[in-house]
Amino acid sequence: MSALLEVERINSYYGDSHILFDVSLRVERHEVVALLGRNGAGKSTTLKSLMGLVRPRSGRIILDGTPTEHLPPHAIAALGLQLVPEERRIFGSLSVEENLLLAGFSAKSRWPLERVWATFPRLQERRRSRGTDLSGGEQQMLAIARALVRDPKIVLLDEPFEGLAPIIVRDLLTTCRALAEAGLTVVVVEQNISAALSLASRAYIINNGHLVEEMSTPDLRRQPEVLHRHLGV
Repeated sequence: MSALLEVERINSYYGDSHILFDVSLRVERHEVVALLGRNGAGKSTTLKSLMGLVRPRSGRIILDGTPTEHLPPHAIAALGLQLVPEERRIFGSLSVEENLLLAGFSAKSRWPLERVWATFPRLQERRRSRGTDLSGGEQQMLAIARALVRDPKIVLLDEPFEGLAPIIVRDLLTTCRALAEAGLTVVVVEQNISAALSLASRAYIINNGHLVEEMSTPDLRRQPEVLHRHLGV
């Protein structure tokens, strides 16, 4: 397998605050990778650095052979990277269908709405509903669908299950597993360790802006002391 995403020793800052320290990782094609860590460890900053929302001061990010560390977010998105942010950021005044059509408008290739409805049947039922009228789970479905409609090479999921009822998490996990089995490449940041490891084949653990572990999911399950040491679980 050739790596779809390669990150080489990036250092990212918020103002004068050094947040990420020489972070390096790789994501292979058709792979799901989890990025685990305590609150404030640097997980979301890593995703924002990949997306260009935070520009690393040093290091390299290579997406499918193209360096992206100096590109603006819209150019990175055009290359096939999509971020589903923790805040979801759907357009509340637009309908489900309008959110999806707007997201796909500038995409080089896009999913037909029929494929979105097949993936998220609940969204088809709510296609005329405004974003503000959706439940939290429905909003999360829409946020993910809005990324998928652009037919991305890789999707970054930032806390996709946060604040959702267990039954909604279960249903979203089922959908995400189906997408992964169909070949979607995913990087997931998630405080729900069990959910993250049920999706991912590999995990990185970040602590205070430093990557401290890289392990396969089976190895992590066999060595729970690693999770306990770095995450307190």
